[in-house]
Amino acid sequence: MSEAVREIVFDTETTGLSPQDGDRVIEIGAVELVNRFPTGKVFHQYLNPEGREVHPDALRIHGISNEQLLDKPTFSEVADSFLAFFGEGMLVAHNASFDIGFLNAELARQGHPPLAQSRVIDTLQMARRKHPGAQNSLDALCSRYGIDNSHREKHGALLDSEILADVYIELLGGRQTSMVLEPGGAGRDDAAPRLDKEGLEISAQRPKPLPSRLSSEDIARHTEFVEKIGEDAMWKKLLKPAS
Repeated sequence: MSEAVREIVFDTETTGLSPQDGDRVIEIGAVELVNRFPTGKVFHQYLNPEGREVHPDALRIHGISNEQLLDKPTFSEVADSFLAFFGEGMLVAHNASFDIGFLNAELARQGHPPLAQSRVIDTLQMARRKHPGAQNSLDALCSRYGIDNSHREKHGALLDSEILADVYIELLGGRQTSMVLEPGGAGRDDAAPRLDKEGLEISAQRPKPLPSRLSSEDIARHTEFVEKIGEDAMWKKLLKPAS
């Protein structure tokens, strides 16, 4: 039996836009998927930004005020539980470079190694590849895939993670893609699909190619047709002589 695939879909809220300028993480939300099904395990924590003020523009987006964070723990106080929940699984986020940049800045302050980019799946990049030229915000993807986000009045890390988990599954083709009925359960081939580094599914190759549906007569007629076109015909370079 293949080993279960564990993924953590997560989101952060912050005091502003730049960890390099001293902005801090003030909320982390994450949900666990095993073989692309939510297990019910979540991580959710508001954080005290240790004196860093929430920028008014950020406040308008997530609605988390400075006063609400005064009695919350600092990142250093929750770092161990945060790292334990994230574990070694793949990390899924929308516009992941933003969230990973902030989390790695917080980890660096505590002397922890960064979260490796090789573990990260960016659903924004997935959506841009799948729907080029379209709106690919989280709200737009919810609308496209019929995911109910009517309860999302403001951004919130845990709520956005739960919504993103549904969007992520749809970007991969829906729940039927893995044919797994429950976490750890067996499906059609008892294995979760393999993903490339951008999180898109790698199509399985047949161990033996299917035989050609062209008869020897079909090939002969096509060869005759190509001969009539002339020496510069593209098919001259591509056509293999019938055996």
